[in-house]
Order: sequence, then C-alpha cells, then structure tokens
Amino acid sequence: MEGFEIHGIDVSHYQHRIDWDTVATQKVDFAFVKATEGLTYKDSLFQRNWSELKRVGIKRGAYHFYRPNSSPKTQAYNFLSTVSIEEGDLPPVLDFEVVSGQHHFGIISGLQTWLSIVENELGFRPIIYTNLNLYNEYIKDNFNDYSIWIARYNDLAPHMPIDQPWSFWQYGNRGRMKGIEGDVDFNVFSGSHQDLEYFGFPADSSSYAIGKPVYPL
Repeated sequence: MEGFEIHGIDVSHYQHRIDWDTVATQKVDFAFVKATEGLTYKDSLFQRNWSELKRVGIKRGAYHFYRPNSSPKTQAYNFLSTVSIEEGDLPPVLDFEVVSGQHHFGIISGLQTWLSIVENELGFRPIIYTNLNLYNEYIKDNFNDYSIWIARYNDLAPHMPIDQPWSFWQYGNRGRMKGIEGDVDFNVFSGSHQDLEYFGFPADSSSYAIGKPVYPL
C-alpha cells in the first residue's frame, strides 16, 4: 500500500505451515496470528506461529475471534489460557466480525465483558478489530478509549471519527507472499517504526501515541 511506512499481515491455520524465515526477508514489520475462537477453540497452528514470530524477530500480536452468542467470560479465559504475551508484543486483539442474531445491547455488553476481563488480567487495553459497518453500529461512541484495527478492502483509507482514528488498517485479503501458501491479509500501521515499537507500552513522549494509545492500566 502506497504512502505507509509500516506493513504487516494476519494469519491463522488457513495459511497452513508458514515459512517464517522466508517471510522475514520481505517487508513484514508485524504479524497478527489467530489464537482462539468462541468458548474452546484454539487455532491448531497458533503456538507454532507465535514462537516462530519471536524467533525471526517480527513484532507479533494475537487475536480472538469473538462469538456474540457465547459467554464472553468463557471466551476471554479461552484466550488468556492460550496466549502468553511478553514485553514487546502487540496488545491482544478482539476480532468482532459477526453478530449471530444477538440484540444490540447484548452485543455491546458482551464485548465490554471480554475486553474488561482481558484488560484486567493482562494490564493492557486490547485492540478492537472490525469492519466499518460494525464499527459504526456497535463500536463508535461505545468504545472510544480503544485502538481500532479496521477492515476495509480498498485503496482509500477508511474515514474514521476525528477522536478515534484507526491504528491498523486491513486493506486487502488476497495478498500473496513468498513463504505463505495461498492468500494472506495485508495491513498497514498508521505510524512510524518507533510508534510501532512502543505501541501498547508506556511512552516517554506523546509522539508515540497513535490514535488512542494503549497504555497499561
């Protein structure tokens, strides 16, 4: 994507066994990997991806695919029991893509429960991943203190409220990269290398803050 300094990908078991050594030779500054989904599901390749990212030196983050029709508390602990976040990792991500027939208030309440549990347990405020439609319906004005990873498959950057700009933008879902079998999602980060390095951690300068900073509680 033209005009952005920091590029990354997100993957799950759908990409099969990734050759991270080959990926690391390309322009990949960060990678988000699927850890869990719903009440009990754990991605079969999460632990391998997680350890490989650390080994090759790509900044890593883990995400949970949220199911609104299941207990948010149980989902939160499914994620927490699977992922060990270390210093230098990106904050945890709540992946909100489906409503599963749930009513508006119930969805917002469930999202808040998951976010609060993970935030309290880890001491870092999670990132919310979603698309523009769900953002405008459920996230906007309800979760203004969270950093946003927005999905919009377009050459034009998403238009967001002034007080809650996006931090990560997933701009494509059919990317191709050496070392990865099949399609992979492409993303950009809204700041610099220094901003990414300190994203989610205490900043010595306000220049590190991108959108809504994700500092420890």
